[in-house]
Amino acid sequence: MQQVDVVIRQSLSSQVPLINQISEYIIHSGGKRLRPALVLMSGDLAGTRVTPAHHQLAVIIEFIHTATLLHDDVVDASDLRRGKSTANHVYGNPASVLVGDFLYSRAFQMMVKLQNMRVMEILADATNTISEGEVLQLLNVRNIGVSEQDYLQVIHFKTAKLFEAATRLGAVQCQASPEREEALATYGMHLGTAFQLIDDVLDLTGDSEKFGKTLGNDLAEGKVTLPMLYAIQQAPTAQSELVKQALLEGQVTHLEQVLEILHAVKAFDYVRSVAQKEAQFACEALDIFETSPAKQVLLDLARFSVSRQQ
Repeated sequence: MQQVDVVIRQSLSSQVPLINQISEYIIHSGGKRLRPALVLMSGDLAGTRVTPAHHQLAVIIEFIHTATLLHDDVVDASDLRRGKSTANHVYGNPASVLVGDFLYSRAFQMMVKLQNMRVMEILADATNTISEGEVLQLLNVRNIGVSEQDYLQVIHFKTAKLFEAATRLGAVQCQASPEREEALATYGMHLGTAFQLIDDVLDLTGDSEKFGKTLGNDLAEGKVTLPMLYAIQQAPTAQSELVKQALLEGQVTHLEQVLEILHAVKAFDYVRSVAQKEAQFACEALDIFETSPAKQVLLDLARFSVSRQQ
């Protein structure tokens, strides 16, 4: 990961000072570096050693992820991420959108230099799917008729797809067998789904300082996440209508009442159980690999994705 940070700094260089300034601000604002780490850990598990190409792929994944964050924060009008002011709050929306575009285009410059058509295909497909997920999420804002299946589709497109790409690329760069590549891709998809499910729980129940975001953001933005969807379906009519109204109005002033309803119907327990199943599916996908330190780290990560508090 130290080498990944070196490549990040080398690859961020631009002749435009504002690009350097905003890129440095967002890249070094306390992110977990989870997706690039997945490239390296998957490469370690699928092959004999991690190569410099894996470091390049890890940075490409991080740049794509960071670009989506920049654009997300503009769309959501967010002013806090990872406990710091968002780039759009500090530099304005136009600059954030354009620097997000820069990171996307720099990622594609880097992948072309690897001269691997399979890698380009995976990353191009992933980026396109993420964009589709963003639009699906936008269409679902304040849509209280959304189904659990619709909600999970947004997660698979918007979040899990990049996890899947990261773990698949680690295997592809090692020229792993199709079976091993698919196993790691499946692991990544289920891990990403579990991770987002817990994010949706923490948005309502977490410690705002540890989580790095203002609690209730999803409610304020009208995002119908699984905890609220479950409450709408399971709560008595009056309470269900209150949750619906809070979502339609984007009123965080109703947050305490909404939380009481979600706790009463055990919505958070339900979402954690769904996340637990996803984490278990992720672990089972690795059954074809022999026991090793790399495999153990990935298994531990899947379990941690459900128990984490930030």
